[in-house]
Amino acid sequence: MKYFLITILSFCIFFSCTEEEVMNSNVKLEFSADTITFDTVFASVGSITKTLTIYNNNNFDVSSNIKLKGLSSANFRMNIDGTPGNTQNNILIPKNDSIFIFIEVTINPSLNTTPYILSDSLIFESGNSTQSVMLVAWGQDAVFHTPNTFGEIIDGLDTTKIYYHQIASNQTWTNSKPHVIYGYVIVEPNAQLNIDAGTNIYFHQNSGILVGNPFSNQTGGTLKVNGTYGNEVTFQGDRLDSWYTNLPGQWDRIRFIPGSFDNEINYAIIKNGTTGIHADTVANNNPTVKINNTIISNMSSIGILGQGAKIEANNTIISECGQYTVACYIGGEYSFNHCTFANYWNYSIRNTPSILLNNFYVDAFDNIQIRDLNNVSFENCIIYGSLSTEISFQEEESGSFNYSFNHSLIKIDPNFNTNTSSFNNIIKNTDPLFVDHLNNDFKLSNSSPAIYTGNYQLTLDNNLLLDIEEKTRNNPPSMGAFEFED
Repeated sequence: MKYFLITILSFCIFFSCTEEEVMNSNVKLEFSADTITFDTVFASVGSITKTLTIYNNNNFDVSSNIKLKGLSSANFRMNIDGTPGNTQNNILIPKNDSIFIFIEVTINPSLNTTPYILSDSLIFESGNSTQSVMLVAWGQDAVFHTPNTFGEIIDGLDTTKIYYHQIASNQTWTNSKPHVIYGYVIVEPNAQLNIDAGTNIYFHQNSGILVGNPFSNQTGGTLKVNGTYGNEVTFQGDRLDSWYTNLPGQWDRIRFIPGSFDNEINYAIIKNGTTGIHADTVANNNPTVKINNTIISNMSSIGILGQGAKIEANNTIISECGQYTVACYIGGEYSFNHCTFANYWNYSIRNTPSILLNNFYVDAFDNIQIRDLNNVSFENCIIYGSLSTEISFQEEESGSFNYSFNHSLIKIDPNFNTNTSSFNNIIKNTDPLFVDHLNNDFKLSNSSPAIYTGNYQLTLDNNLLLDIEEKTRNNPPSMGAFEFED
């Protein structure tokens, strides 16, 4: 009998310790949504209510501390299972059960003249685990693109779900409301996303657009940005207070997955992201993307990143990038006509030139893999910035490495030999004298050496008789995206 009692006592002690150990481990709760979005707040009476369900799918009770965290938390109000308050401790969620949180938000209706966003986190501290649900309130009626499906990444026995917003058929985004993206929008193969002139697109942190699906074995997907002069399509971060007006790195990128095709970006303003346009190795004979009359600025990394891609850019300005304005990496074909590359990055130290040309990469085994740079041409362009040289040549001689600078003003290492057929009628290491590069005005001042020094035949060949502001070009034209006017 004594032995039996000791056994029972030992079992109870063991069971108690095990349960306590579970409770102190990384407890996981489940939520009915990872983001609660209030998308028409001011359109009503300034306050609406939404419900969040918290599920405890564990086989033991969970005690959680719940609180709102963020600069605008005072705008939100919570009721947790019948008890009001934005901070509540020791909320018991029974095993295999759930509780409800009711959330309201109030935004000053006077803010409805321009988009305004409130973003906070609802924090759940359970044992050693901390989880969060985003609360987002948009102060202007908007179209929200939040995750509606997921893809899976399988690594051995581990499977990771990646949630995204799927565009599975042809779709048009109009300019009647702002569009707000949370996470990634993926344009599926056989689908086309058209964006009308004047549309404003706002990205939350770490968000972007992928054209083509990296989780699919199919190739395809198309993006058409249809801006016009004075009615451009704007891509930017969703923080709209003045502090963020020109702050880089607020969102991720627009990325063209291998196999996407017939992509066009016309009259767009792409700003304040990490990488503006990222085009991967193309799987067709057409250009991966054509970029016309577009401004890309304030990218914390790269303006245009091509990886074995085929890209054509005309009348385009790329400025203020933390690394490269353009990186033509691991080969490909690229054409830049009447473009201005101006990099006076001052948010941190920049160690990389504005332009990178490269025809190889080093694999995981430290072997050099050749990727031919079939052709890169800069015609009637300006390449300038704050470094002593703004062009980097990374050539592996066993592969093709073809480039040309034709009737362009460039800033290059003075010791680099430019007396070759790759350089034709260049202006070398001479300040283009922009009107005001400190305030991103890259028009040409009266004394600029780039005035009337372009090649008119190249302008005709590329059908660029109008500059980025639709002003008629002179004969001979000025270099860069802007034609000079007396």
